[in-house]
Amino acid sequence: MKILVSGSHGLVGTALVSSLRSAGHEVFALVRHAPNSQSEVEWYPERGSLALARLEGMDAVVHLAGESIADGRWNEKKKQRIRESRVKGTTVLSEALSNLKHPPATLISASAIGYYGNRGDLILTEQTAPGNDFLSSVCAEWEQATESAREKGMRVVLARFGVILSADGGALKQMLPPFRMGVGGRVGSGQQWMSWIALDDVIGALTCAIDKDSLEGPVNFVAPNPVRNAEFTKALGKALSRPTIFPIPAFAVRFAFGEMADALLLASQRVQPAQLSGAGYQFKFAEIDGALARVLEKTR
Repeated sequence: MKILVSGSHGLVGTALVSSLRSAGHEVFALVRHAPNSQSEVEWYPERGSLALARLEGMDAVVHLAGESIADGRWNEKKKQRIRESRVKGTTVLSEALSNLKHPPATLISASAIGYYGNRGDLILTEQTAPGNDFLSSVCAEWEQATESAREKGMRVVLARFGVILSADGGALKQMLPPFRMGVGGRVGSGQQWMSWIALDDVIGALTCAIDKDSLEGPVNFVAPNPVRNAEFTKALGKALSRPTIFPIPAFAVRFAFGEMADALLLASQRVQPAQLSGAGYQFKFAEIDGALARVLEKTR
């Protein structure tokens, strides 16, 4: 297959491109510079510019690009960049695909479980209504931006990613230094649910979404066994053979991270992968202990 990937240099994109090429697929990357090879396609989403002719003949598109939400405190300018990078970029790409003579059969567009907001102990599936905070509204607009592709007849998969476990990036990479020094601990009450997924399963599930015509619409990319923050803390300390006796009070988290603290660190999201399970996807890592052991094995 000929597959186009945006965000190809990010945590997920790098692993996905490598996996797809190893499987024999022809992979092209959307890049924001003049192409250095035939496998790169130039685009500038902020200007609405895209090399349309280069998109003809693609079988599938995986759209992962977007401003990091965990990089720095949120102020109004940062929040605007988060929203625009997702909504505008997705709109530009979706409209370009819908204007092709031969559009791809499938568009997989990243989203996030931030769609659900802070929902306590409620079990969340793809059918659950959105929350009412900043990230919820961003995710809803982000997903809506794929509408032109869906109207063109493409199968659109909205990949709602949970916390991706990898030592190479994301939340876990930031957690590892203090935990390795033995000064890690639960965040806030520790009772908030954390819906996670190993990077290996992200790549496996994306491959499944490319191949399985039955997968369409919102799909939760999370492992089937979410854990409370206190459970995750204990499991990470065990995997590292370090104590986890230094909790971080909620007020300290809010002081350090501002609005982002409530949205990312203190929010409770107990999400289930109903669509992936229904499609028959078999998780490589369904339990947190095994997932962390695998991740940390790669760092040794």
